[in-house]
Amino acid sequence: MSEVPAEPVESPEPAWRQRAVERSTRAAKLRAEQRVQRFLDAAQELIADKGTTDFTVQEVVERSRQSLRSFYQHFDGKHELLLALFEDALSKSAAEIREKAAAGRDPLDRLRIAVDLLYHSSQPGPGGQSALFTDFAIQLLVSHPDQVATAHLPLLGFFTELVEQAAERGQAVAAAPRRTASLIMQTALFTPQAPTAPVGGLPSPITAEEVWEFCLGGITGPAGPPASVETPARETAKATAGTAKKPVAKKAPARKTASSRGTAARTAPTRASRGKA
Repeated sequence: MSEVPAEPVESPEPAWRQRAVERSTRAAKLRAEQRVQRFLDAAQELIADKGTTDFTVQEVVERSRQSLRSFYQHFDGKHELLLALFEDALSKSAAEIREKAAAGRDPLDRLRIAVDLLYHSSQPGPGGQSALFTDFAIQLLVSHPDQVATAHLPLLGFFTELVEQAAERGQAVAAAPRRTASLIMQTALFTPQAPTAPVGGLPSPITAEEVWEFCLGGITGPAGPPASVETPARETAKATAGTAKKPVAKKAPARKTASSRGTAARTAPTRASRGKA
C-alpha cells in the first residue's frame, strides 16, 4: 500500500521581509499623496489667478513641475481633478462648520449657526465661494448629479445630526430628518448664488437672516418653536401676561325698536292730561 505524500509545509515569511515591504509601501503611498497634492495646489492657484476653471491639464502639469505621465497616473483628466478639489473643499468646509457651530447653546442654535456659516461661505466674490463652486459645481449638477450628492455627504451628515437632535429635544418637527436636512442645506448653499429678487425695480438680495427664518418655519411652523422651547420673546410674553389688563369694552346704548317707541307713546301722559291733573 503506497503512502500518500504529505503536503509541503510553507515556512512563515521572515519578519524582516514583512517590515521591508510595509516600509516600501508606506513610502510609495506617501510619495503618491505628495504628487497628488502638488497637482491639486497647482489647480487651485490657477483658479485663484484666473477667477475661473477654464485652464488646461498642461497648465496644471507645468505649474506643479511634474510630468504629464504622472498626472494621468493619478487622474483620468481635468474633470476628475476638479472633482477632487470640490470634494476636498466640501469636506474641509463641513469640518469647519461643525467646529464653529459647537458654540451653540442647543441643537436649534447650532443649526442656525451652521446655516449662517454655509450661506456666507457660498457667496460668490471675495471671501466667498471660488469659481470651483460658481462654475464647476453648477455644471456638475447638470452632468453628474450623483457625484455632487457624494461630495456633499460630510455636510449633509452634520446637518442631519442637528435636525435629529433638535427633534429629540422637541425643538423641531421632522418626520424625515435626512430629507429635511437636505432641504435646509441646499437652501443655504444655493440661495446666495441665485439672482437677486427685484423689489421696486431695485435688486434686493435674500439675506442670511431670511434664509434662516424660512428654514426655521419649515421645521417648527409659522408660530415658531414648540411651547417646550423657551425663546426670549416667549419668556417676555409669559412675564407680562399676568400683569396686562384687558380693556373693558363699553356697552353701546340699546337702540329703541319701533314697538318699544309705540309702548312709550301710549304710556307717557299727554300734555292735556297733565293740564287736567
